[in-house]
Amino acid sequence: MQTEKTDVLVIGAGPAGSIASSILHQQGFKVKVVEKEKFPRFVIGESLLPRVMDHLEDAKLLDAVKAAGFQEKFGAKFVRGEEICDFNFSNQFSKGWTWTWQVPRGQFDKILIDTVASMGVSVEQETGVTDIKFNGTESLTTVVDKQGNTKTIEAKFIVDASGYGRVIPRMFNLDKPSNFEPRKTHFVHFRDLKRPGGIDGNRITVVVHQQRTWIWIIPFSNGITSVGFVADPEFFKDFPEDPVERMKGITAADDNTRERFKDAEMIFTPRTIEGYAISTKQLFGDGFVLCGNATEFLDPVFSSGVTFAMESGNKAGKLVGKFLRGEQVDWQTEYTDHMMQGINTFRTYVASWYNGDLHDIFFSEEPDPEIKKQICSVLAGYVWDLDNPFVKKHDRAVKSLAQVIRIEKSKKAEKAK
Repeated sequence: MQTEKTDVLVIGAGPAGSIASSILHQQGFKVKVVEKEKFPRFVIGESLLPRVMDHLEDAKLLDAVKAAGFQEKFGAKFVRGEEICDFNFSNQFSKGWTWTWQVPRGQFDKILIDTVASMGVSVEQETGVTDIKFNGTESLTTVVDKQGNTKTIEAKFIVDASGYGRVIPRMFNLDKPSNFEPRKTHFVHFRDLKRPGGIDGNRITVVVHQQRTWIWIIPFSNGITSVGFVADPEFFKDFPEDPVERMKGITAADDNTRERFKDAEMIFTPRTIEGYAISTKQLFGDGFVLCGNATEFLDPVFSSGVTFAMESGNKAGKLVGKFLRGEQVDWQTEYTDHMMQGINTFRTYVASWYNGDLHDIFFSEEPDPEIKKQICSVLAGYVWDLDNPFVKKHDRAVKSLAQVIRIEKSKKAEKAK
């Protein structure tokens, strides 16, 4: 059997894998990327956060993305009935990027990995991993391509950026269930001929349909708009099983989607994903590190998934480089603790979205301008800025603020009687 040698094997060519590969390549290491699918391939997670711009710039991928002409994103709009809460990334607490993009991920991800390949990184698509053996200072990975040809890849380190494929977690029994309740999403791309003019037609809108049910509306620069409903599985039982009829039914059930997407062309048959929240027992081990959705995925709300993918890819690429140069790396502190800081911050915000605390905060009558800036930084992805009290003490800060708002609202209601 043919054996190929490399310094680092990267499993997965999504954003985490592309960022890690570029970072390692820039440090002078030989990098091999294997990807089981052929790009472009469809995936959700289409609304980026400003934090990812730092990683695109670090990985020398920013110019290639800019050239694609994606829809620029300067903030987010949240809607509950007649109530509206706007966040503008230019009005945030943390120093950093104040804009990013909304992207069809198939095109976006292909641009990233094609640019990495153009740098000289070896990329093999439609090549899956069937076995991994770790042996001291190296690993031997067996892969098979679409023609059925098998070979082994000897590497000094493996970066598992395999996303939902979760190659190493599944192969070595590292998966563990998320502590989030199971949720389900039904989504499609519409040809958006009734798109509103101006900023409302261009920015992401998150609609509270019910307490625990919400809608994403993500316009792209090509006239297509992504629409998805996220809810407890029970919600969908009131609608037809047929995916097209189900999408027609649920879009007709909300004022924000009824007329805009009535009779709109669906670019593909609507899809359903459920049980997507998942975690892992460890983020690293002897000879490997996990990145992106191979680590943990929380929920689509707040678009944290791609941010974690790029943050972990960037951090992993730099730490693997240090390790291979013989420098000391504290993987627990420098990688796991760092990543869990961001993951746990977003975990608080996701949980607070579904329990209603964030609804009370977002749609309060007189939001504190400074607090809104601090929360805006979280929504921009700057969840590693410990100068921000809504990051440093995220759980306590969100709960306390929601409680204060509810008390004040109750007092006003009593006075009005």
